[in-house]
Amino acid sequence: MLAPTATVTHTAALARFGHALSDPTRVGILLALREAPAYPSDLADTLGVSRQVMSNQLACLRGCGLVEATPDGRRSQYRLADSHLAPALNELLQVVLVVEPDCCDGEGCSCA
Repeated sequence: MLAPTATVTHTAALARFGHALSDPTRVGILLALREAPAYPSDLADTLGVSRQVMSNQLACLRGCGLVEATPDGRRSQYRLADSHLAPALNELLQVVLVVEPDCCDGEGCSCA
């Protein structure tokens, strides 16, 4: 019999991460925040979604423990919650290239 390699807590955390990655808008937010912190309105404009959609998706990512808000006057700026997330997302993009090698045909692609 194989010994378990992760605890229930580990698997639950990884499942939350998978849930966060299951929505294209949330993935777009995470990829954008790899570069620098951002305000929700700027993220909404960049990703082409309403501010309400952005608010809902940021709440989900906060609940998953992947982003955090820093108050800035009357607004809040968002950033990745941990320094390990940006390299992990970069590695996942490399996995995407293995699974879907033609996903990066455009000149604007920066995942390779």
